Amino acid sequence: MSPRISLNIKKIDIPLILPIFCCDLSSHVQEISAAREAVDELRISHPDPMASNVQATYSSPYKSHLLNNKLTPLTQLLEKVAHQVSREHLTCDLEKINVGLFTADCWCSVYEKADQTVPHNHFPADFSAVVYLEAEPNCAPIIFANSIMVQPVKNSLVLFPGILNHHVPPTNSRRVIVATNIFKYPMVPAKG
Repeated sequence: MSPRISLNIKKIDIPLILPIFCCDLSSHVQEISAAREAVDELRISHPDPMASNVQATYSSPYKSHLLNNKLTPLTQLLEKVAHQVSREHLTCDLEKINVGLFTADCWCSVYEKADQTVPHNHFPADFSAVVYLEAEPNCAPIIFANSIMVQPVKNSLVLFPGILNHHVPPTNSRRVIVATNIFKYPMVPAKG
């Protein structure tokens, strides 16, 4: 553990434009179906909702992908999407510079009427992802930086920088999500 230091650190806020990436995952039926089964199984195997900034009817533990392997196909898909986003939109092919991506955290949340999530971010995660397994009409959006609203659509993905502040206002109807935090790691180049 690093020793604490005492410095007078000043914070200077800089307005930034940070991207949010959205796509439809409906064609990935097996990954979505397995993840939806995992939510129900986790509610049985780990019935006590996790205490967190998510104030929902149910939230599974943060390492749910290690507790239920039915989440693995979805987490692997999200890592591939993050690689594609890096390559196509952030102008960095991570594999060419020997950087990989891995899912450190994965949890499932079931929101019913009036459930919400307080403002927060996922720092130090490089990417965070939310997959909407269910999104009934009039369910609450995810709101980024108190201004950009993304309305959930069933089987859709929202991928964003982990440092980006976001929240979910009280919902009017059911929404079921899988959320992940994805981190970079240095890959060892193959000897050849």
